[in-house]
Amino acid sequence: MPHAGTLPDVLAGPLLRRLEPQRLVMWLVGTRQLPLTLRLHVAEQSRDIVLDQGQCQIVPVGRQAFIHLIDIPLDEALPQDALIGYDLLIDGRGIAHWAAHLLYCDAQSPSFVLHSRIHQLVHGSCRKPHHPADEGLLCVDRLLADAQTAAQRPALLMMSGDQVYADDVAGPMLRAIHGLIARLGLFDEYLDGAVVDDSASLYGHHASYYQRAELLPALDSNETLRERFFGGVKKPIFTSSTADNHLVTFAEVMAMYLLVWSPTPWTLIAPQPPQLSADAQQRYAREQVQIDRFRNGLPGVARVFAHLPTLMIFDDHDITDDWNLSAQWEETAYGHPFSKRIIGNALLAYLLCQGWGNQPQVFGPLINQTQALVAQAQHNHLNASAQDQLIDTLLAFQQWHYVLPTTPALVVLDTRTRRWRSEFNLKQPSGLLDWEALSELQQALLDHPSAIIVSPAPIFGVKLIETVQKVFSWCGYPLLVDAENWMAHRGAAQVILNIFRHSRTPGNYVILSGDVHYSFVYEVLIRHRNAGPKLWQITSSGIKNEFPPRLLEWFDRLNRWLYSPRSPLNWFTRRRTMQVVPHIPEHAEAGERLWNSAGIGQVFFNEQGQPEAIYQHNANGKAPTRMLAPK
Repeated sequence: MPHAGTLPDVLAGPLLRRLEPQRLVMWLVGTRQLPLTLRLHVAEQSRDIVLDQGQCQIVPVGRQAFIHLIDIPLDEALPQDALIGYDLLIDGRGIAHWAAHLLYCDAQSPSFVLHSRIHQLVHGSCRKPHHPADEGLLCVDRLLADAQTAAQRPALLMMSGDQVYADDVAGPMLRAIHGLIARLGLFDEYLDGAVVDDSASLYGHHASYYQRAELLPALDSNETLRERFFGGVKKPIFTSSTADNHLVTFAEVMAMYLLVWSPTPWTLIAPQPPQLSADAQQRYAREQVQIDRFRNGLPGVARVFAHLPTLMIFDDHDITDDWNLSAQWEETAYGHPFSKRIIGNALLAYLLCQGWGNQPQVFGPLINQTQALVAQAQHNHLNASAQDQLIDTLLAFQQWHYVLPTTPALVVLDTRTRRWRSEFNLKQPSGLLDWEALSELQQALLDHPSAIIVSPAPIFGVKLIETVQKVFSWCGYPLLVDAENWMAHRGAAQVILNIFRHSRTPGNYVILSGDVHYSFVYEVLIRHRNAGPKLWQITSSGIKNEFPPRLLEWFDRLNRWLYSPRSPLNWFTRRRTMQVVPHIPEHAEAGERLWNSAGIGQVFFNEQGQPEAIYQHNANGKAPTRMLAPK
């Protein structure tokens, strides 16, 4: 541990990201530019790799905060299906010295396994720190602690959206964010279109806690923006979205990432409540209980990231609620400099903390532009013009999606930025992928015998809920019900279903999804085709979030009555050429198809790429729920 008044070398990490036999990608954040040496332990032999600038790119995000992206090509392939130990040495001292909480039992260093095929994986989404549910990632920590052999370890952790909630932040978390910004000297910025001129004024403003809608000028032209984007949108059907602590600055979002992925930053601050009204004080105190519980679980969360390759893709809360839901939403949000900056800051933080590690090779120009931005920082302030130019480049970027050359192939979709916008009614929900992106998806799938598709929103969702969303969209209120599903847009729905029916696309599809705050498994059959593809929709959500239980119970019951596999109502849906057969979770009462418990999903695959067993691990400590029994 550092001496009092000094900072530790490492704030967060290492996180294992994209690992292949001849390539290792890791991510960490240091308080300085760190001289790093990677030590690999393979078959009782050790090998040291001193990391140079070509293998470790560094992006400063403050005076004492430096992102390190380690991307090491290896001439000699590492062994597969075997335990490989590793260490990161800083001035000769390893992880056991500077992050002992990352180690299991008596291990001297962390380890990983490169599996020759995806024999099993864990997946989930929606991790909201102040939700009262328990921490789902600790289920993975327990799985790894209990794994006695390399084969018992999952091949990867897939996080399919809402890894952070930039738009729904507890008061105590925001207070910790501001404390960490000051402690690390995270970069300030100038603000356009707000009642404050810069980030320092924002942090000290009376509206900074629970009243951030007041930061918009009180102009008639901003009312739509105030209500839809920044003031929060009350959603009586599914969730109540609270954006009154919405993160604004780049520094705020970066501090959030550090505080949700590592216990170390919490040791550097001692946040005290700000001046609040009596009602806000009570809310703050309630949220403090949940934030304390969340903080206590962070050593186990960080341990998971240090041992398991983790891949990520954004959904809306990583940036803002209902992000790009409709063409009208985009016109409103991107047409105002303040909301555009908020979105751009969250997307820049996503790039540096999540997207970069998925496939570093496509982000070179964006990283160069980011490094130029921070190099121009004067008196700890970012250059406003350069920041806006970078945000414009980020918003136009079209390579957030990626494909892993695994067995089965892992195809991760960007369903947020390449949307099929309605040409006739700007209020109507956009399709989750546009025509060009869908064509690229089909090309990526051609001639693969099997594939795992990661779609943050389920492709085959709960039909009754989709119908409710459609009714609200018809009435012009898609924002009230999160009307974002694949079937909400005629063109996108038709094309994705045609891709599944294509003769040269895979015979076995597994679709992994999150987003909805409940879990389910559907087996999907092509009607009237004996040799058609086999599809499984596997949804696990949330990691630390749940659906209102009574409401979900009614939706589940009504859906079973109205849209059973034999129901004639199915012929009025866009998936009428397919039969959707739900699997009943083990321990379900009264035949429920939807499982409402925070946790993490686990899927086992046979050699044909078909799921042979599916579990939902419950964060509340109850035994894992079998969603599909082993065959």
